Amino acid sequence: MLFQNVSLLSVGYVLPPLVVTSADIESQLDSVYQRLRLPQGRLEGMSGIHERRLWEPKTRISDMSAESCRRALSAASVEPVDVQCLIHASVCREFLEPATACRVHHLIGLPENAWVYDVSNACLGVMNGAVQIAQLIESGVIRAGLVVGTEDCRGLLEATIHQLNADLNLTRQSIKPAFASLTIGSGSCAWLLGDRRFFENKAPGMGARVGGAVAVARTQHHALCQSDTDQAGSGMQPIMNTDSELLLEAGVATGKAAFDLLLSELDWQRSDIGATVCHQVGSAHRRRMLETLGMPVETDFATFERLGNTGSVALPTALGVGLSQSQFQSGTKSALLGIGSGLNSVMMGIEFGKIAVRGD
Repeated sequence: MLFQNVSLLSVGYVLPPLVVTSADIESQLDSVYQRLRLPQGRLEGMSGIHERRLWEPKTRISDMSAESCRRALSAASVEPVDVQCLIHASVCREFLEPATACRVHHLIGLPENAWVYDVSNACLGVMNGAVQIAQLIESGVIRAGLVVGTEDCRGLLEATIHQLNADLNLTRQSIKPAFASLTIGSGSCAWLLGDRRFFENKAPGMGARVGGAVAVARTQHHALCQSDTDQAGSGMQPIMNTDSELLLEAGVATGKAAFDLLLSELDWQRSDIGATVCHQVGSAHRRRMLETLGMPVETDFATFERLGNTGSVALPTALGVGLSQSQFQSGTKSALLGIGSGLNSVMMGIEFGKIAVRGD
């Protein structure tokens, strides 16, 4: 899928205020660690995640998503009236119905003739939403669109810790499926995409040109990372079971297939790519993925050490943080390497210009 007229104009993100270290989590599991003779520091040692962030209790997902959208609009000096599509795309949502996007649309004052709906696809939701908006822009249906997500890990983290402490039959083997649930974090991020022709007339060089995107589905692996029930319908207290070892192997293979397809679709060589942003799972995933793709770790930007795995907003927020830290140079071609349980991979090629960013 190729695009000629789409730009990523800006990124807005919000980082939660509460910091929880991996050591903090292990302290809550002290009795489990002692019973199973697990060494302290195991969680950070295996994941590379030192800390993650949580929202204050009773924080509303839609409030944070609205703030991320406001930051993206403000950063690009774009008015709400110019936005004709809003997609809310995180795993977390406030209701089974209506769409969380409805309250966000109301809070930020988008026009009545906007497309407004939710998309959910594990860690790929925001990437999927961005591709849908790009298609609407490319076909001339809309001039600009926002995709946003807010992940709240508190329910999953607390439920996992409670379950592990309550299970007196737990073994070193049976604790493994819960490991990934202890690496997650909370966050919020919005991307504003627009018609390159229109916005470059307003501000030459504005945004990053979106060259194209590809998708690969290896759904035979759909059971490797799976929750017990819909999160909104279970009082935001889900339990996840993840086969981290098999998920790593299958995920890397899926990512390799998607990356090869992206290079072919864009007619790029590996040497053309000056920067990558990979899905923020942890150190082992990042290392194996980049090695398999033949891409250097030095040109990849990561945030998982301080933010953990923030699901659908992990890669989008990493891009925003990297922009805030001036990590990406104008004119650089970049590959955004998305992976999500299911298994699915969505990857996107962009060429950096003047992407506006507003975060913490």
